[in-house]
Amino acid sequence: MTTTEEQVSNTEISVKYLAPEDIHVAGSLLYQAYHEDPLLINILNEPNDSKFESKLRALIREELSSFSKAGQPIIGVYVGGNLVAVACVFISQSEIDATRGWNWRLRLMMAAGRLQTRQLLEKERTIKSKLSVHESYYFLSFIAVDPHYQGLGYGHYLLNALDTLVNENLEVSGLAVFVTRGNQVNFFEAHGYQLIEQLTFKSASGELLFKPRTDKLEKTL
Repeated sequence: MTTTEEQVSNTEISVKYLAPEDIHVAGSLLYQAYHEDPLLINILNEPNDSKFESKLRALIREELSSFSKAGQPIIGVYVGGNLVAVACVFISQSEIDATRGWNWRLRLMMAAGRLQTRQLLEKERTIKSKLSVHESYYFLSFIAVDPHYQGLGYGHYLLNALDTLVNENLEVSGLAVFVTRGNQVNFFEAHGYQLIEQLTFKSASGELLFKPRTDKLEKTL
């Protein structure tokens, strides 16, 4: 991905691949963003608040680890050198599935539970089957903006950076995302994402969206 930098209100904003030392900060941002996610609440199925928090942190930690080991993009928005937003994507047919072997599953099962791990993997298989018409694509697994910086456009910086990532890889057809909150659907649709199908897992539902790469989208207009 091409690194972009802008000067906005005398504050330097840069969008780039995440620095290894910022993984912990990224985990904290993702935890805050997905703490109220209805799908994860249903899948983790933990009424005890402290245990739920522990399971969610474990899930995010294992996911970030699998992304790093598979060399999949973790993109951050930095303001004055501080990480304020992050997005995690992986390319279909990548090695990320290989990193989720028995060691990964065992660690997650110990932290989140066997049933919860199985349901998370089943969710991923279902989504993958719905996207089978696209031979190669990126999938946005996580996106988060620091609560103190929300409403300032940093989410748009992330999506613009993801457009660049897609367009620079001629092998992929676009970018997919599964969204569980209505306001987020509007956010992605405003950036050109199109509804593929509404999916329900347990009692939580969401929309599977896809955005074709920009050059393919322009050809259809």
